[in-house]
Amino acid sequence: MALPRTAREVLSLRALNRATLARQMLLARRKLTAVQAVERLAGLQAQAPNPPYIGLWSRLEGFEREQLTEAMRRRRIVRMSTMRSTLHLMTAHDALAWRPLLEPVHQRGLLGNHKRALEGLDREAVVAAARALLGEKPHTSAELGQALGMRWKGCETASLAALIRNNLPLVHLPPAGSWNSHQSALLQPLGDWLGSVEAPRATQDDLLLRYLGAFGPATLADAGAWSGLTGWKAVAERLRPQLRVFVGEGGQELFDLPRAPRPDPDTPAPPRLVAEWDSLLLAHADRSRVLSEVHRARVFTVNGIVRGTVLLDGFVAGVWKIERAKNTATVVLEPFTRWSKADRLGVEEEALELLAFTSDGEGERHAVRGPLSPT
Repeated sequence: MALPRTAREVLSLRALNRATLARQMLLARRKLTAVQAVERLAGLQAQAPNPPYIGLWSRLEGFEREQLTEAMRRRRIVRMSTMRSTLHLMTAHDALAWRPLLEPVHQRGLLGNHKRALEGLDREAVVAAARALLGEKPHTSAELGQALGMRWKGCETASLAALIRNNLPLVHLPPAGSWNSHQSALLQPLGDWLGSVEAPRATQDDLLLRYLGAFGPATLADAGAWSGLTGWKAVAERLRPQLRVFVGEGGQELFDLPRAPRPDPDTPAPPRLVAEWDSLLLAHADRSRVLSEVHRARVFTVNGIVRGTVLLDGFVAGVWKIERAKNTATVVLEPFTRWSKADRLGVEEEALELLAFTSDGEGERHAVRGPLSPT
């Protein structure tokens, strides 16, 4: 039986921060394979090819880029649309288990601009035709749209391609999604790419447990923001007897796994450079556990970019980017507040290690640039 609200333990903002960083392997780098890490993190946001590599570098000891590239080549990790109908890197098992559950999210992706373009269309026939085309060989999204447009004349090819992307679980075949790979992805149905690999279909209960393991303690709104799914209240009520329930500083109900790590709020959090579009910043409706609303506009830009961030004492204290010129690579830092000397030195050390990780050539000079106070 649930305890009265007044009897529940209150979790401070710092307690939420440290718990989340512990789940996200940002309090200390871990000794895991790329596959183990992607599974534990419940996927990695992957709109662009390089951020997932940097995301693993910031979390794993001795991580090398080839480890992730090889895992994709060997079909142990796949790049495809999953949560929020957004590209993620997922383990093959999770992709098979989770993608059917996320079908409603992908159907909502056809609303808006595509809704009018697809009105009156026999969608099942279009999807069947696309499946036949993809059964012959992989195609890019543009190729699919153009081929279908030859049969369904007058339909916008971009909307036809969107219909297929949102109705079929399509893998972006390597080298798409690999380090510095920017060519258009060839697409193939997940089952065709993985062959005999099987996984039981996940339930929404399963998904909540995995979400809390990677991002908890969290509210049901947080679970919705991460996944794009609705209906979490019924899920939480079914699982309530096996969950810990806390209260946040604002009175919100926070669900968690009983044995998940919840470090002391005073646990030291080392400086970290977090990748662009990192799920740390995208997996909660309320991001205040890592990002102050005051700084949100400097991280989430008007053109849809989520900038790389600097964590100091566990919270976003600035942004970073890499600038490359002939034989030189520089991490440019933009602090949001004045940093102490110790913090600056810690960030500079991380930045130089990041440059070594991202370098593609010998003899490249590395530097760090950035003011000590806000610009």
